[in-house]
Amino acid sequence: MEFNLEKITPEERRELERNVFMGTLDELKAWARSNSLWPLTFGLACCAIEMMGTGASHYDLDRFGVIFRTSPRQSDVMIVAGTVTKKMGPLLRRLYDQMPEPKWVIAMGSCATAGGPYVKSYAVMKGVDQIVPVDVYIPGCPPNPAALIYGINKLQEKIRYEAKTGKRVTGR
Repeated sequence: MEFNLEKITPEERRELERNVFMGTLDELKAWARSNSLWPLTFGLACCAIEMMGTGASHYDLDRFGVIFRTSPRQSDVMIVAGTVTKKMGPLLRRLYDQMPEPKWVIAMGSCATAGGPYVKSYAVMKGVDQIVPVDVYIPGCPPNPAALIYGINKLQEKIRYEAKTGKRVTGR
């Protein structure tokens, strides 16, 4: 059967446009990547409890395609949930370096984004972005599960936008 686009009627064209998905291979890969995020379980403080609550049955991150992994080699997202101390910084960077490309980072909570209430302590880093590049910041002390879901949705939008435009979006 031969298919010729020039010989179809306007009604058939509208039906075709409604039922056929058109896009590039990069857009398809970005859609698949954004809907199957595998974050590294990396909780450092009280924000980790909220992260665990988001993955539990009430909020259920599985419905967004988010499945927590325990190995950095199987993860593509690092959710830094909690206070990053200067002693923990090099270990966090090592785990980030072990993650395969493409990889993204979510800073969850005011401690991970800016040091939080411990910002005046000599042992606490003033944000995880001093060690690794952060893609999405989620404010709050601690942020609730809905905020984490919103942050994950923003990361999914960012992944799709970068594939569509070919430009890397940075927060800096």
